[in-house]
Amino acid sequence: MDYLHRHLIVVAIFLLTLKTIMVTLFGFELTMHNGLDWIILVISPIGTLMVFFSISFFIKKRFQPIGFFVTYLLVTGLLYANLLYYRFYIDFVTFSVFLQLDNVGGLGASTVELMSLFDVFIFLDIIFIGYLMLSRRGMNMKMPRKKQYGMISIAMIVLTILLGVMQNQHLFETEYNRQALVKSLGLYNYQMANMIFGMMAPIEKVFSTKADAEEISSFIQKEDQNETDTFGIARGKNIVLISMESLQQFVIQREVNGEEITPFLNKLIEESYYFPNIYDQTAQGKTSDAELMVDTGLYPLSSGSVFVRHPENHFVSLQKILQEDGNYQSYVFHGNDATFWNRNGIYPNLGYEHFYAKESYDVTEENSINYGIKDIPFFEQSMTYVTDLPEPFLAKFITLTNHFPFLLDEADQLIDEAETEEDVVNRYVTTVRYMDAVIERFFALLKEKNIYEHTIFVLYGDHYGISKKYEAGVHEFLGQAYTPLNHLQLQRIPLIIHIPGQEGEVVETLGGEIDIHATLLHLLGISQENHMNFSQNLFARSENHPVIFRDGSMIVKDYAYMDNVCYDRKTDKMTDDTKCEPYLETVRQELKMSDDIILGDLLQYLK
Repeated sequence: MDYLHRHLIVVAIFLLTLKTIMVTLFGFELTMHNGLDWIILVISPIGTLMVFFSISFFIKKRFQPIGFFVTYLLVTGLLYANLLYYRFYIDFVTFSVFLQLDNVGGLGASTVELMSLFDVFIFLDIIFIGYLMLSRRGMNMKMPRKKQYGMISIAMIVLTILLGVMQNQHLFETEYNRQALVKSLGLYNYQMANMIFGMMAPIEKVFSTKADAEEISSFIQKEDQNETDTFGIARGKNIVLISMESLQQFVIQREVNGEEITPFLNKLIEESYYFPNIYDQTAQGKTSDAELMVDTGLYPLSSGSVFVRHPENHFVSLQKILQEDGNYQSYVFHGNDATFWNRNGIYPNLGYEHFYAKESYDVTEENSINYGIKDIPFFEQSMTYVTDLPEPFLAKFITLTNHFPFLLDEADQLIDEAETEEDVVNRYVTTVRYMDAVIERFFALLKEKNIYEHTIFVLYGDHYGISKKYEAGVHEFLGQAYTPLNHLQLQRIPLIIHIPGQEGEVVETLGGEIDIHATLLHLLGISQENHMNFSQNLFARSENHPVIFRDGSMIVKDYAYMDNVCYDRKTDKMTDDTKCEPYLETVRQELKMSDDIILGDLLQYLK
């Protein structure tokens, strides 16, 4: 025990390293493919933890134990925050997320749902460290020699970085691939690197030039994708966008106990353009990222939300294009607070005339659940405003009720829960069924007010609802085993474009949310040739142009790349990385150019 007392910092670093390794392996479920992976896993926390604890060296001796213990608590808190965040977002906390905590998903039921009884083991060592400190006479701590301590800590950090670069030569070129960063640098080195990247981001705007914008514009140079018979078939019509909260493709045309989960959407699909192979491309901004892609055709940032970080930017948005080309006015309807995701700050800059937020509705305890007003009263009350909108209009409706952790009053439950081992998945079925009834009700109201016939409807899932933590329940529901490619297939979201009077068609094109922007403009008869964005018309999209995910993953007809592994989609097995590399070059180029456009505010130069 005396040895432990005399070497308390060594004990602390050992315990924190041990539980960091455990969380990395069993919480983040990062796979170790070779010996180098294991070496980095073991040594990567040590140098950074030594730096963290060195703070105790620079305070008065009597306060050193307090500084030491507070550091221990903060590091444990950082580890646990990443674990909770990862369980839902399959991502790691970033510098930008700390600056927008109000939008991470809220506390309460959502956070409690993510907790586990096993989490208590993450905090047991705190009791042990506290006992060691209290059992010391006088609470004095023996500090190591500063020079030797500093050299060892720096050497460990440098060694980790060198090994990380050996493992991944594109490591710092693709800093958006946070799984690769954590695997190659360790969690705490990643946090430090991400903080540096976050602080450097504003500098890019200061040094951006018109030449930067022109270079990207000349590189994009979109091909003419309007040579199809669908060009302009919705010209001049009102536009209704329905962002369907957390709706994934796997529930479409599925049943529970003989009852359809989405009976109205299933019927609507028969009379619509239906795209079953569209992928969720959102990052940490979730719904706000989906809005960004649909409105601007730009990729979201890998860290934080553009809505929060860059609301003052210049945007060539769907709303502005429609205002110039067809004299449209645009509106947003959402039952949550206007400040959530800073929507009230960015919407005017995107070209919206008015935002009907929570304060525009009669919200009571009886008609609310989870994040706000239930969707049926939301749409019913919205009709008061919709009937007064000048035509042609664009109206975007953002639903709320089908939000994690998928809570629903018994009176609103229209279908039995699913019967899997995951309660979250079982409840999800009921809130999706409620959403389906909501949309059916909304369509009926629009028909009553004679708005339906001269409107084009774009309905899309905004992002996944069931995170990887609960995905086993989905695989059980679908009667399939877990494989990386099955996981990827669950990232699909439904896209339904309904034009009254138009025959239905299933469009099997591989695409992403970002492609909704160009596809809608195509249907409205507006050319995309001179627009600087990355959206592709889904009626003419090449099957070999990768669908790009914000972490650097991608999918094309024959191959998929995720978690730094290339897969052959025909065999469902890993294959040589060279098969994916030509597509990955496109991935790196497009993500970098999109980031440059946003971080440098380059659209200000192309007026």
